[in-house]
Amino acid sequence: MLHYALIFLVVAIIAAVLGFGGIAGTAAWIAQILFVVFLILAIVSFLKKAT
Repeated sequence: MLHYALIFLVVAIIAAVLGFGGIAGTAAWIAQILFVVFLILAIVSFLKKAT
């Protein structure tokens, strides 16, 4: 999950540098969503192992 978030982040940065604002914004939004999902799953996993 984190891997895909980083890929979308790199795509967003490259698209922004090349001037593709719409694609950059969409890729950045997807990267944020994937990172939040990763954080939630990581916290749930850590809590599950702690109990």
